[in-house]
Amino acid sequence: MVAAGAALADEVGLASFTMGLLAERVGVRTPSLYKHVGGQDDLTRRIAVLALNEAADAVGGAIQGYAGRDALAAAARAFRAFVLAHPGRYAATIGMEPTGPDDPLATAGGRLLDSFTAVLRGYDIPEPATDHALRTLRSLCHGFATLQAGNAFQWSADIDESFEWLIGFADRGLRGV
Repeated sequence: MVAAGAALADEVGLASFTMGLLAERVGVRTPSLYKHVGGQDDLTRRIAVLALNEAADAVGGAIQGYAGRDALAAAARAFRAFVLAHPGRYAATIGMEPTGPDDPLATAGGRLLDSFTAVLRGYDIPEPATDHALRTLRSLCHGFATLQAGNAFQWSADIDESFEWLIGFADRGLRGV
């Protein structure tokens, strides 16, 4: 049910995703969905967990064997590719709060954060600045990818070239910390 919901959210957008649409997609009546999930909020939460785990797998796999700028570029590209391929399920992660440390959402989010933390090991970031560096990377990668997924870059400059410029900008910034 979660995979079908995630695929539908990617297709129609999270804002347009409903239990009724999902029931129609999987060929059941809407009340039948409630045997599997506690409602739309529960399903959205499960989609967010799926998305964070998938993003963590993508980013973690991409950075294997790389350090410094190469790891940064691999992580940023993998994250962007994930968001562009799965905009609906990624949107489910925004603003979703874990209920505690054992919440699958916290575990999945921690896995993604660990991948970006591994990227930072290739830079001389003092421990007190690590959280700031992570927030900066998230802001850069999230911002660019979600803007692109929303078709917000409608001028003539090449988007891929702009993204490579962002990677270089982040690399220079992290080296200067």
